[in-house]
Amino acid sequence: MADKEFTELAGPRLTLRRFRAADAPAFAAYRSVPEVARYQSWDAPFPVAAAEEAISAMLGDHPDTPGEWFQFAAVLRDGGQLIGDCASCTDADDPQQAEIGFTIAPAYQGQGYATEAARLLLGYLFGARGKHRVTANCDARNLASAAVLERLGLRREGHLRESTWAKGEWTDDLWYAMLRREWLAASREGGS
Repeated sequence: MADKEFTELAGPRLTLRRFRAADAPAFAAYRSVPEVARYQSWDAPFPVAAAEEAISAMLGDHPDTPGEWFQFAAVLRDGGQLIGDCASCTDADDPQQAEIGFTIAPAYQGQGYATEAARLLLGYLFGARGKHRVTANCDARNLASAAVLERLGLRREGHLRESTWAKGEWTDDLWYAMLRREWLAASREGGS
């Protein structure tokens, strides 16, 4: 069931919105870049048909469905160009908790877009959705993603050694989290 409350989240340079069928070619293009897919759950190339299927599956979904990941399209406010996505998954056993993730096309990396997109998503989760705790994790070698999470004020809670079998190797995972009260305090101080 679609979320009537969620239309879009606007930041200074980005808007998070629902994916549209027309986004499939751009979605597939950045997900097909090997460096983008390296630390993600999919493999490159990422076919347009897979992008179409993923978008079609989300069209009617509520972004806060427990146990389901929901991808938000990250588009430039000027021009509407799709430059990436960020996602959240409400915990199936405890809907007061959620996990987030993000992906940005290579041409837009290193410019603060991942931080802005994730900040918008955190604001939505802690604000409109009233989450108590939000977590995120990344491959320990993914220094850029770890830096984004730390810039957002998430606390590193763990470094799990060889905890995930991914793409033919055991990988280390870094785990991060933030509580709603920490988000609200940082927001009052102008930090989030």
